[in-house]
Amino acid sequence: MRNVLSSFRLLPIVTALVLSAAFAAALPARAQEPSAAGLWQKIENGKPVGWFLFVDHDGIFEGVIAKTYPLPGEDPNEVCSKCTDDRKNMPLLGLSFIRDMKRDGLKYENGNVLDPRDGKIYKAKMTVSADGQSLTMRGYLGISLFGKDETWTRLPDTSLALLDPAVIAKYLPAQAAAMKPPVSAKPPVAAKKTAAPAPAH
Repeated sequence: MRNVLSSFRLLPIVTALVLSAAFAAALPARAQEPSAAGLWQKIENGKPVGWFLFVDHDGIFEGVIAKTYPLPGEDPNEVCSKCTDDRKNMPLLGLSFIRDMKRDGLKYENGNVLDPRDGKIYKAKMTVSADGQSLTMRGYLGISLFGKDETWTRLPDTSLALLDPAVIAKYLPAQAAAMKPPVSAKPPVAAKKTAAPAPAH
């Protein structure tokens, strides 16, 4: 009888240990959830219209216009002339247009998105798909119900090499340094031979 009672006394302890182990095992899985960080592509009518780079600043995410596809006749060096904040007259290429997105798992909230066409800033939130291959961004005025979704697809990390080096240097300085070719060491310069003085007569 004593052995049976002892096993019942141990049961809550064993259960707690098992639950703790299961919780600890679940933590790395959550840490491995896909992130919005990386390069995304917007497609309209089957054609790419823009690439967006998202950078993680300790859990606060920023989105940048990383590549543009100007139509014939459009200015490839367009600036945000209608912006009213620090982005006034900044080039669209490399423009920070999504700011302050706070991550909560696959969701990102309390951010804002700039429409460079009119300079207006809207509230925004985002969601990354469970497989990490699509990102849905919703910009809205007032409440989320009155808004519009855009869904972008992830590009491979190798696509970073196709971006303007100035964008990489500004937002991904570590990668920019790694992408620079190593400075080749110059071969040592041979010492000049001096002619031996002629013997005196």
